[in-house]
Amino acid sequence: MSKQLSPRPTGAFVGASWLALVVGAITYISGLWNAQMQLNEKGYYFTLLMYGLFAAVSLQKSVRDRLEGIKVTGIYFGLCWMSLLLSVALLAVGLVNATLAASEKGFFAMGFLMSLFAAVAVQKNVRDITLADESDRATGYVKE
Repeated sequence: MSKQLSPRPTGAFVGASWLALVVGAITYISGLWNAQMQLNEKGYYFTLLMYGLFAAVSLQKSVRDRLEGIKVTGIYFGLCWMSLLLSVALLAVGLVNATLAASEKGFFAMGFLMSLFAAVAVQKNVRDITLADESDRATGYVKE
C-alpha cells in the first residue's frame, strides 16, 4: 500500500515560473526605462503592470479558494475578473494610441502578458508547495 502525497510541482516548473516572471517584469520595466516617452506615460504603463499582476494573482487565488471550498464572495470574484480584464484593456488602448513602433508595442504587450501568466503560475506553485508541506508534516512524511 503506497502513501498518497500531496501534489508538489516539480523544481523545473517552479524555476521556470519564477524565471518567466522575473524576465517578463524586468524586460517590461527596462523597456519603460529606455523608452522615449514622457514620465507620466511611463508611470501609466508601470501602474498597469502592477495592477495587472495583483489582479492576476488575486483571481488565481479566488479560483483556487472556490475549488477548495473556501468562501469567496461574488463581488470580490467579479472584481478580480474585472480588474484583470481592465488592466489588459487599458494596456491595449494605451498601446494602440501610443506613438511607438509596432515592434515596441508588441514588446510591451508580450512582456505584460508573460508577466501576468507567470505570476499566476508562481502563485499556484507557492500554494501547492505550502499544501504539500502541510500534508507532509501532518502525515510525518520525511524526504530522504
